[in-house]
Amino acid sequence: MSATDITDGPPGGDLSVDAAGPSPEALRAQIMTLVGAYYDAVHKPAPFVAGASPVPVSGRVFDAHDMQSLVDSALDFWLTTGRFNAAFEARLGKILGRKHVLTVNSGSSANLVAISALTSPLLGERALRPGDEVITCATGFPTTINPLLQNGLIPVFVDIHIPTYNIDPAQIEAALSPRTRAIVIAHTLGNPFDLDAVTEIARRHGLFLVEDCCDALGATYRGRPVGSFGDVGTLSFYPAHHITMGEGGAVFTAQSLLRRAMESIRDWGRDCYCAPGRDNTCRKRFDWQLGELPHGYDHKYIYSHLGYNLKITDMQAAVGLSQLDHLDGFIAARRRNFADLKTGLADLEDVFVLPEATPHADPSWFGFPLTLRPGAGFDRRTLLMHLDAHRIGTRQLFGGNLLRQPYMAGRPHRAVGSLAESDLVMERSFWLGVYPGLGEPAIDYVVDTLRAFVRR
Repeated sequence: MSATDITDGPPGGDLSVDAAGPSPEALRAQIMTLVGAYYDAVHKPAPFVAGASPVPVSGRVFDAHDMQSLVDSALDFWLTTGRFNAAFEARLGKILGRKHVLTVNSGSSANLVAISALTSPLLGERALRPGDEVITCATGFPTTINPLLQNGLIPVFVDIHIPTYNIDPAQIEAALSPRTRAIVIAHTLGNPFDLDAVTEIARRHGLFLVEDCCDALGATYRGRPVGSFGDVGTLSFYPAHHITMGEGGAVFTAQSLLRRAMESIRDWGRDCYCAPGRDNTCRKRFDWQLGELPHGYDHKYIYSHLGYNLKITDMQAAVGLSQLDHLDGFIAARRRNFADLKTGLADLEDVFVLPEATPHADPSWFGFPLTLRPGAGFDRRTLLMHLDAHRIGTRQLFGGNLLRQPYMAGRPHRAVGSLAESDLVMERSFWLGVYPGLGEPAIDYVVDTLRAFVRR
């Protein structure tokens, strides 16, 4: 999408030139042509060569159009959020089926904003308070739960179900206590958790539900996008994820009050909601009286939340906006790669637990998880070192059982049950890449290399 396709937000800088020279439009077009030529010369992917080309688990996938969008934004030199960001938020909201979308500088920040918003005084008696308990999953990525600790909330860890690698809903009921106020869980590796069961529990007990969708953009459950079931959803646009803008993320909701709290927390905690470069949107900038401030104190410097500056730049948004053009193709490629791996490894089910989609879900796979069965004849470390020697990337399931991580020592929490499946994932699971940069030759090489090792 070029700059001329977007009219919202602040205008670009002064591009006037001498009357005898080329027009700004002609110069911009010339630059875009050169960027396209540079992409072809430097960044166009090379054909895959088995044994020589790497097979990473993830990576950025982009084309000349994405680079041109980035440069288009750079020529405006509007360095904070602007017209590209406004267009990105609006388009992403339509994809997610959510009215309110706010970009932030990472998926981790998205989780921080989401959880912090649930503590907002705007929510009155419903607001979460220090000491309240929040049910979450023992297996996953730390920044799903870290905002709970930062806000003085008590994470309550429950186990997962293999082979979906998602939370076991039956254990949520066992984890409930009089202090339980929310559920915060991720859709593991793009596979939606059981939203029928989890949303029913949340509704019946009056609990907030936060869906961490950072690995799951494009996944659906009963035909609805993940993130559209809970009170708040979050996304990441790090290069490993379904689309990228480098660093970046988003937080989204259908509730106007939560949107107001999230925007304030993202924007320094201020009460003012003016867009960057604009003043007096409320038309009463010098006519507010909040807290113990004097009447008329400048609304741009009134702070109603404990907040941060977590915004992105318009250049990041320009890349993200262009990446949305590829989203359907990216998701299809991930699903195709996943299916090819599952078919190719079907004869190794005596050695590996193969992954399964949650019933009623259509995952947007982030990775292909495998768990070594007892009696496999080798350990995980030996296998992963073999794959690494053959240039095939792997990852373990993020933090494994997070309660075993060094940083959790001494942190307030509660655990339900033995967390045996989470320990099994920590000890015997790993995942392979399915990202769109991998085509059929790379997937075939992975299958052949794994089969040769196992059947040696």
